Amino acid sequence: MMKLVNDPCGIFCILFTYSSIIYADYVVIQWVVLHTMQDSLWAPFHIVLFNTFLLLLTVSHLRAMFSDPGTVPLSHTNVSLSDLRQVKREDWTMCTRCEAYRPPRAHHCRICKRCIRRMDHHCPWINNCVGEKNQKYFVQFLFFVCIISAYTIMLVIMSWVRECRQCKMYDMDTRQTQVLHSVILIMESALFGMFVIAILYDQMDAIYNDQTTIEQTVYKRPNPLHRYLFSVICRWPKISRSTSKLNIRSV
Repeated sequence: MMKLVNDPCGIFCILFTYSSIIYADYVVIQWVVLHTMQDSLWAPFHIVLFNTFLLLLTVSHLRAMFSDPGTVPLSHTNVSLSDLRQVKREDWTMCTRCEAYRPPRAHHCRICKRCIRRMDHHCPWINNCVGEKNQKYFVQFLFFVCIISAYTIMLVIMSWVRECRQCKMYDMDTRQTQVLHSVILIMESALFGMFVIAILYDQMDAIYNDQTTIEQTVYKRPNPLHRYLFSVICRWPKISRSTSKLNIRSV
């Protein structure tokens, strides 16, 4: 088990993550399911299934946060300097920051202040590095975030489309509160979903090509998603100028 990294940005991201999870659970149960499906058998089904996904998400997030990402031991810890020299190979190097013998594909994290085996990146959302030993938990966390985001949007849309006989009994303030919570929840789910899908694509691409994000940066291997986004950003001023010219000609 790893200790919590004392990083203000990481601690804020963790608090924000669990605040969003608690808020999503509250809105789905109180304002979506129980508000529109209270007399249906679908209500307990959706509540149990949604909270099951939330439990799996929380467990995978905690394991990614508190698991050892693959920290290279220092010379004054469990492994002595002489032992490190005995197992050292020609392709091992000495880190100039933490002064530890590190194997190939290990990199130093300036936030954790240690060298990590096959370090992909330091993620503030888990307040830990993503490395050799905890990448699977990080991918599981991303996967469950995608599922919950899609499931949440589906439930909110169902509550809007499905005919609700009980909703006619509520006053206008209650209806406005439900709509407000639903809109905020859809925005939260859409933003988190799109953000996590991009990260999950990067992780699957790194696993498929056996190359971490740091190695992709060093070797400058282009990522198709990054290349597409970069092309869209570069083309945006040209598209804007061409659109403005068309508008001027039409006038």
